[in-house]
Amino acid sequence: MSKQIITVIKGDGIGPSIVEAAIQVLDKVGCNFDYEYVDAGLTALEKTGELLPQTTLDAIARNKITLKGPLTTPVGEGFTSINVTLRKKFNLYSNVRPVISFKGTKARYENIDIITIRENTEGMYSGHGQVVSADGLVAEATSIVTKDGAERIAVFAFETARREKRKKVTIVHKANILKSTSGLFLKTAREVATRYPDIEAQEMIVDNACMQLVMNPQQFDVIVTTNLFGDILSDLCAGLVGGLGMAPGANIGADCAIFEAVHGSAPDIAGKNLANPSSVILASIQMLEYLGMQDKAEKIRSALADVIATGDRTTRDLGGSFGTTDFTAAVLERL
Repeated sequence: MSKQIITVIKGDGIGPSIVEAAIQVLDKVGCNFDYEYVDAGLTALEKTGELLPQTTLDAIARNKITLKGPLTTPVGEGFTSINVTLRKKFNLYSNVRPVISFKGTKARYENIDIITIRENTEGMYSGHGQVVSADGLVAEATSIVTKDGAERIAVFAFETARREKRKKVTIVHKANILKSTSGLFLKTAREVATRYPDIEAQEMIVDNACMQLVMNPQQFDVIVTTNLFGDILSDLCAGLVGGLGMAPGANIGADCAIFEAVHGSAPDIAGKNLANPSSVILASIQMLEYLGMQDKAEKIRSALADVIATGDRTTRDLGGSFGTTDFTAAVLERL
């Protein structure tokens, strides 16, 4: 059996140090992967003049599985978001953002275990019809929702719920106002729900969903929604468990997947050995689960949970005073 090759994009800022931490953890637990390192973001721009070189795209296409650190897209210089480009190029239609409470984080809630599944290629982020009038007084953008796109993400959400033995899927929408786009999404998700009689389907308008997430987040299990709402709600959910440092993300398509830290590249603390690597470690747990390596995923998760719960060499955002390498060492010792 040939070794699984993982494409690794270390990323910008704190990316290289936290991705290195995750790879040490994967190696320690005995994953036996081969890694192909490629560049994207500012690092690639400096080396090649391109944010997303063809060699990087080729490696992602070839190996099918990618682990990536945070990337910086230069703001306001006409560059398209690298993450959006990757999602479109490889048709990574499903963005999966699980959040789970870890004892020992400075989170305001306990016993949170929510998966947000966000449609990743349509809606307000489809990039269509972005125009500003010549006088600069009127701006327009077009939201596009297709029945196929809505059905695909709804099926993905209910299949995920079934596989993870979840009881409920909440369909979040704004069909009361956005009757065309959100209406089509809701109607399609309802139809899909009827195929899964074993799973409770709930509908919630997005503004109410935000309030409910803050007042009683434990009522949620799996959330499925459109691109813009999913972007906002998944960050809100991250805030329930201690912030983006504890939130991983997966972008999954028919035959290709990219697993990533969802926080930014934090250039202010880059190279200072301060960053919490949990987000990328959690993303690598998602990657192992995707690859059917549940036992190794579980070992890493319990090691990470124990480090955070005991406060053993934790980073500043977790209430400790240690750095990336110390925190990683604490995780490695438990494996």
